[in-house]
Amino acid sequence: MAKDVFHQQVKNALIKDGWNITHDPLTIRIGEAVKLQIDLAAEIAIAAERDAEKIAVEIKSFIGDSDISTFHTALGQYLNYCQALEELEPERIVYLAIPYETYQDFFQLSFIQRALRRYQVKLMIYDPKLEEIRQWIK
Repeated sequence: MAKDVFHQQVKNALIKDGWNITHDPLTIRIGEAVKLQIDLAAEIAIAAERDAEKIAVEIKSFIGDSDISTFHTALGQYLNYCQALEELEPERIVYLAIPYETYQDFFQLSFIQRALRRYQVKLMIYDPKLEEIRQWIK
């Protein structure tokens, strides 16, 4: 599986943000025939008295020719990963990681906003240059 262009930058941003990377990638097997690989899995203790928060992050760079084509692929992967983790690790929350610039322009389009709401997509907005997480959208 080819890693996304900004894989290492997102990984570094998560570590900076206090996350412990537990899988790179997170492999999920469903029955005999289906094997999925999510880019990263991480955990963080939110508070001493609470359980650790667990996430899975699918990273997208949006630097190809077609943002809508990348979005189609990303949304399909995100929905598949959510479904698979519901069965195997229901406590792990899936996030789609996208660059800040892409969020500022392409992800503000009304069609994209409607799709994000319809499918309840959780976003992690990252800055690839600074290797920082700019925003979490749940």
